[in-house]
Amino acid sequence: MLHVVHHVDYMAPRPERGTFKFDKYYLVMEALRESGEAITEHAPEPCPREWLEAVHCPDYVEQVFTATVPREKERRIGFPVTPHIASRVRHTNGGTWLAAQLAMEHGYAANSAAGSHHALYDTGAGFCVFNDLAVCANRLIAEGDARRVLIVDCDVHQGDGTASLTAGRDEIFTLSIHAEKNFPVRKARSTLDIALRDGTDDEGYLAVLDQHLPRALDEFEPDIVLYQAGVDPHERDKLGRLALTDDGLERRDRFVISEARRRGLPVASALGGGYGEDQREVAGRHARSMLAMARENAAAPSSRTQTA
Repeated sequence: MLHVVHHVDYMAPRPERGTFKFDKYYLVMEALRESGEAITEHAPEPCPREWLEAVHCPDYVEQVFTATVPREKERRIGFPVTPHIASRVRHTNGGTWLAAQLAMEHGYAANSAAGSHHALYDTGAGFCVFNDLAVCANRLIAEGDARRVLIVDCDVHQGDGTASLTAGRDEIFTLSIHAEKNFPVRKARSTLDIALRDGTDDEGYLAVLDQHLPRALDEFEPDIVLYQAGVDPHERDKLGRLALTDDGLERRDRFVISEARRRGLPVASALGGGYGEDQREVAGRHARSMLAMARENAAAPSSRTQTA
C-alpha cells in the first residue's frame, strides 16, 4: 500500500513568467492512479505560518503570503510568487509534514510534491519557495516526535538550502549525494556531502550510497528519515549530469527504504527534481519511484508491526 499525500493546490496555474512546468504534479498522480497498485491518498492542511517562520525569515514569509516577493527574489526562485503559488507552497509544506506523520504509522509515506531543498532563510531559489525538509525536521523535533532527524537528499543538485537552514544543529543530519558540477555553483556544507563526477552510472552511484548511508544511520541513530527522492540523476534528465537508468533509480530508492526500515525507522519521501520535455515520462519516473519504495516497505520485516 502506498500512502501518498496530494492536494489540488499542488497544481497551481502556471505563472506568466518562468519556465517551471507545474503539470508534472497532476501527471504523477495520474500515473499512480492508473498503476493498478493499492494507493491511499491523503490531503494535507496548509502549513501554519509560525512553523514556516521558525525556519524562514518572517519578513520573507510575509512577502510570500501576500504575494509581494521582490522581483530579484522571484528571479532566484524561477517564477513569480502569485496568490496561487503562495497557497500551493503552504500545502506542499503541510504535505511533507503529513507524510512524516503517516510514515510513523505505516513505515513509509510519500508527498507527491515538495523536496524544496534550495530555499534559503530569506529567499527562495531554484524553483523552491519554502524549504519543506527543514521546516518538517524542525517541527518533528519541536513537537517531540523525534529527537534526531536524518535528511537524505539524492536529488542531482546539492541540498544547499537545507544544509544552510540546519547548520549547527546536532539533532539534524543532512546527507547530500549530488553531481559535483551541477547547480548550485556555490555549494553549502551539509553534514556529509558526496559530490559525484559527471556521468556516474548505476554501479558507481549505488556503491557510494552503500558506503555512506548505512554508516550515517548507524552512527547518527535518527528517529526518522526524510528522503528527497529527486529523479533527476536519470540519464535522460534535462538538468542532470549523472547517468542512472530506470533500474538504477529503483535500486537507489529501494536501498534507502530497506536500510531504514530494517532498523525500524520510518521514511517520508518528498518528490524532488525531475525535468524533461516529455512531462509524462518524467512523471512516470516519480510514480515508479514511490511505488517501488512502497513495495520495499511492505517487504521489510519491521513493517509487519505496521498497519497497512
